[in-house]
Formats: sequence, structure tokens, C-alpha cells
Amino acid sequence: MGAGRWPGALEASAALLCVALLATPAAAQKRGGTLKLYHNDNPPSTSLHEESTIASVMPFASVFNNLVVFDPARVHESLETVIPELAESWLWDPTNTKLSFKLRAGVKWHDGQPFTAKDVQCTWRMLIGKGDTQDFHRNPRKVWYSKLQDVTINGDYEATFELSEPQPSLPVLLASAFSPVYPCHVPQAVMRTRPIGTGPFKLVDFKRGDSIRLVRNPDYWKKDRPYLDEITFRMIDSRATRMLAFSTGDFDITFPSDVTVTLMRDIKTRAPDAICEMTNSGTQINLMVNRVNPPFDNPDIRKAMSLAIDRKPFNTILMEGQGLLGGAMLPKPVGEWGMPPDMVSQLPGYGPDSERNIAQAQAIMQKLGYSDEKQLAIKIQTRNLPTYRDPAVILVDQLKKIYITGELDVLDTPRWYARLAKKDYTIGLNVTGVSVDDPDGNIVENYSCNSERNYTQYCNADVDKLLAAQSRELDREKRAKIVWEIERLLIDDAARPSILFGALGNCWQPYVKNFHPHDNSQYNNLRFENVWLDK
Repeated sequence: MGAGRWPGALEASAALLCVALLATPAAAQKRGGTLKLYHNDNPPSTSLHEESTIASVMPFASVFNNLVVFDPARVHESLETVIPELAESWLWDPTNTKLSFKLRAGVKWHDGQPFTAKDVQCTWRMLIGKGDTQDFHRNPRKVWYSKLQDVTINGDYEATFELSEPQPSLPVLLASAFSPVYPCHVPQAVMRTRPIGTGPFKLVDFKRGDSIRLVRNPDYWKKDRPYLDEITFRMIDSRATRMLAFSTGDFDITFPSDVTVTLMRDIKTRAPDAICEMTNSGTQINLMVNRVNPPFDNPDIRKAMSLAIDRKPFNTILMEGQGLLGGAMLPKPVGEWGMPPDMVSQLPGYGPDSERNIAQAQAIMQKLGYSDEKQLAIKIQTRNLPTYRDPAVILVDQLKKIYITGELDVLDTPRWYARLAKKDYTIGLNVTGVSVDDPDGNIVENYSCNSERNYTQYCNADVDKLLAAQSRELDREKRAKIVWEIERLLIDDAARPSILFGALGNCWQPYVKNFHPHDNSQYNNLRFENVWLDK
């Protein structure tokens, strides 16, 4: 990736691809029908810019459009799979600090108002704190745009992102499901409950804790899409009930990465015609320690807790050995940026000698005055979902070996994210979803000093310097080496220790066509505009 017009070939190929997609005959597709989905949780709100959970993305991504998106038909996401959406094309200037988008004309918001460059400007000015309104309850990805100085417009159909220095990852960040364009004329209070978008479906009903209903947008700018008439969601708390309901045909697609290895076997037994795929969910199980709360402000205790984690039981019990071990980034071969496996195996606490790690952790705790007779009692908070509760139980058991007695404190999703945002916890077991497999969309978001999503309040000036260096680096190989050095520092600091990257499954009925789960993120294939039902 040289200087100058860094992704120049990408714009041309992406534009051609989009034209080809729009021109492809749709004779084979059947129109109409309702896609029936379940939801495993209660979405905190409908405002994707304010949320950090797939609980909001899954039902509401199809209400919106982005400037650019990851090609839904290509299962592995990367810079090379970014294609146009509301932008017809894009171009970097010779300094790689200005990214200009030519916008699509004739697009309407769901309320009939025209989409223009002003909406792009309003959205990102609001995100970086330069907008007319600051009515955000949360702004979890503001740190993505720390280099963004402003968005300028040239007429109704051209918008330019002006950066303080190069940021080659910007198109990838803009392709995230968490990067929709919002309408200037709709208040944020409305976007949290009754969002207005330009997307293929309109929200017509949202009953919290019960159901969600979307209907086809008849004025969608892709005149032959979507194929479906409606999408409905029903909230079901019990995973066993959800799996049974899917197996009996009540639902068409499982919730993203909701199916364990064991449950997939059960589904295939009950519904042998179902299509099921096991993929890496792009989610990372990790230990969160709020390092400002005594006694966890002591780095020795944090190091002991990190050493006490034996990753093999997590992998064996939860994923039958199909999970991946890594640092902060999604590991290879699925991840684009993670350390090679031989490097990972050399990291402190990652080697095969778990007994030695436990002995070292016990020695640290004994030096601090803890023992079998004097235990450290704590509450371990986690979210009330099986994918959180199950690893939290294993964590509690492992921490007992170093004289820490944990009691689980399980919170529903709205309370969980409210607590994290306020840093109102001491110890937590989290499952961090990575919406884009890029350092700027993961390490910067979760570990930089000024990030709202830095829930552990970790701050290391050396790490922040390296984060800035990798972000502006145009050479991919050089950037990767900087990222690996950051990962090593984070592990040495026991900063939000990574336990395991999840391998989980997705299933869909055989009559569901053109649905493609992605292998390095579960967030970015949920528009459903290309999905159709062959029945």
C-alpha cells in the first residue's frame, strides 16, 4: 500500500462490482414472504451509533444504509471486500488525508425526505462532537474518528472526510454495521425508539421483551430489493427453547453465533435438512478488571489473575477444541491482523504448562497475604446470556486456585452495558464483539486511554503511541508488526486478558437462499436485502 491514491484500484473494482450486482437478473429469486427470526435478548435501543451490541444490530441493521459495506456474498471481510452503498465511489487525495465520496442521487429516507451529503456531514460531525446537537447517551466509537477533523460537502452529492493524518482503515470502519448514515432532520430521541433510515426495511413495531416487525421499503433505491415482504423477531430467553423452535420450523435463521457445537448436533438430528455452519464468531471471551478499584489497582493481583487462566478447559468445555487462542486481535488463519500461532504460544500464560502458571500466580497472591485461610471474596459480573454465563462459571472455578472466591452477579443487557459505560463494576467476564477485524476497530476501541469502550480504564502512554503509529501506517506488513508489538505489551500488562475467541454456529432452513454468515465478524451480513425464500 503505497502513498498517493492508496486504494485506487479498489474504487474502480468496487464500483464495477456494484453495477454488476444491480444489473444481475433476479428471475431466479422469489419475491414475498416473511423471514421469521428469534432474538435472544432485549435490544437496549434502536440507535446503532449509541450501542455496542449485536442485540441492536441484528434487528435494526436493515433499517439503515452505510456509505460503504462489506460485500454480503463474500464470507471473509477485508478492505478488498468493501463495496459501495450510499456512496457510488470514493477516492483518496495524494496526501491520503482526504477521502471523498460521490453519493447516490435519488435516495429517500423512510419519511420521504431526500438523502443528501448534508446527512453524511451531520452524522459524523455529531460523532466527533462538532454537530449542532450532542444528544448522545453514549458514543462508543468516537475514538474511531479521532483523526477526523471535519466532513465537508460539495453540493448535494459529494462529501469529503478530512483527516489530520492518514488512516488507511477508514473505509473498513465505515463499512461496519455500526456506521450507518443518520438523517439530519430526525432527533436522536426518535432514533432510539423509532429510527428513520434509507434501508431496505422499515421498523413498524418494537415491543420490548416481546417482538419486532419490519416491512419492505417500497421506495428503496435498489428498485428490485428487498425480496422479502417482512422480517419478524420474537424474543425468547431460553436457548433450549430457541433451538427447539428452530428445529420444528418456527424460525428460519438462528440468531448469529447462538449455536454451540453440541446444539448443532442436536439441531441436525431433529432437522436434518437444516443448513448449519460452524465459524469463528469474531467474539473474544475476556477477563475485565477495573484497575482503579482496590485491591485490583495492584498490578500484581491483576498479573496473578491473568496467569490463573487455563484456556484449554474453556476451549474443551465450551467449544470442543474449536476456539482460537490469541491476543487482542482475532488470530490467524481467520483473522487479518492477529499474531502467528508460534508467537501466541510464547506469550506469558499461553504455553502448555498451566501448573507452572498457577504456581507462579499462587506465589504472587501469597506474597500479598492471601491463602486458603485468607481468601479474597469478589463479585464477578456478567451478562445474562449463556455465552457469558457459561465461561463465567469456569472462570470462578479457576480463580479459586489462587485464593479468589467469586460470586456471579448476572445482569440483563441494558443494565450490563449501562454498568460498563459508567465503569460501575470491579470484576467482569465479557464477550467482546469485534464489528470489524481491524486494529482501529478493535485495539484502539478497547485499549486506548481516551476510548469510551475502554471499560477496564487501562492506560499506557507507550501503547497509545504505538496505536497511533499503526493507524497511520500505509504499509500493511509494517502495520502488522506494530500491532503484534501492541499485543505483547497488552498481555504483559494483563490488560483485559483474552481467554478465547469463540467458534459458534449458525443454522438456517434449506428454503432460505442467499444468506452467507461471515467468518471474521457476525455483525456485517444482516441487511437481509438479498435474502429470499424458496417456498
